[in-house]
Amino acid sequence: MKANVYDLNGKVKGQIELPSVFSTPLREDVIRRAFLALQSQQRQAYGTDPEAGLRSSAHYHGKRRMRYQMINRDMARLPRLHRTTPHLTFRVRLVPQAVKGRRAHPPKVEKILAQKINNKELMLALKSAISASCNIDIVKKRGHKVDGIKLPIIFDDSIQKIKKAKEFEQLLEKIGLDKEIERCKDRRERAGRGKMRGRRYKNKKGPLLIVAKDEGVLKAARNIPGVDAVLAEDLSVEDLAPGAHPGRITIWSKSAIEAIKEM
Repeated sequence: MKANVYDLNGKVKGQIELPSVFSTPLREDVIRRAFLALQSQQRQAYGTDPEAGLRSSAHYHGKRRMRYQMINRDMARLPRLHRTTPHLTFRVRLVPQAVKGRRAHPPKVEKILAQKINNKELMLALKSAISASCNIDIVKKRGHKVDGIKLPIIFDDSIQKIKKAKEFEQLLEKIGLDKEIERCKDRRERAGRGKMRGRRYKNKKGPLLIVAKDEGVLKAARNIPGVDAVLAEDLSVEDLAPGAHPGRITIWSKSAIEAIKEM
C-alpha cells in the first residue's frame, strides 16, 4: 500500500510504500488492556501513617483482678482513657469503631498497583493503534474533522525543522485540518469537584505529530491546543489511543515511517 508524501506547501511531492503494520486488524480489546496497563504503571504508591489512630494513652482493662477492671460494669471491654479530665475519662480509643480510632483496612503503601502485560500483547496493541489511525471511518467515529482528507498524512523531513507554532498551524490549514484546529480550541469546564483539583477544564485531543528527529518541531507543535508531538522511538498506545479509544488522526514525517519499518 502506497501513500502520498507532501511538502510544506501542502502539495504532493512523491509516494512512499507503507509498512505492513498499517494493515494490522483492529483489536480494541487489546488496545484497552495495554492502555490501562500503561496508565497503572504511572500511579504513585500511597497509604496511611502506620501509627495513625494509635497515638493514645488508652489501654485495656478487661482482665480480672486488676485495677480499674471493667468486669461486672456497664461498659464494653475496649481500650479506654484513664485518669484524664472528667469529660474524657473512660472514653474509648484505638479501635476502628471509636472516635479518633484507627482505620480497619487503610490503604497500604506496599500494595502493587501496576498491571502487567505481555510484550507481544503490548506490541499488538501498538500495531493495531497505528493501523486504526489510518482508517477514515474509525478516525471520524472518534470525532475528528477529516472530511476530504486522505490518510495517512505524511510530510517530507523538512517538517522537522519548523520552529514556530504559527508556521505549523498554517501547515495544518493547508492540508484541510482547519476545522480540526477549531474543534480543539473549544474547551469546557469540568463538572464536579475536579474543578478544584487542578483539572478545571476538559481539552479535546487533536492531531498527533510523529517525527524521527526533533529539530524544533516538537515544541512548536505542542504549543497548539490539542496537538501532541512525539518521536517515533517513543511512540506509545497512550499517544495513539487517548482514553483507550483508537483512531486518533496522525501526521508522520517520511523518516518516521522508515523508523517504524525498522522497529
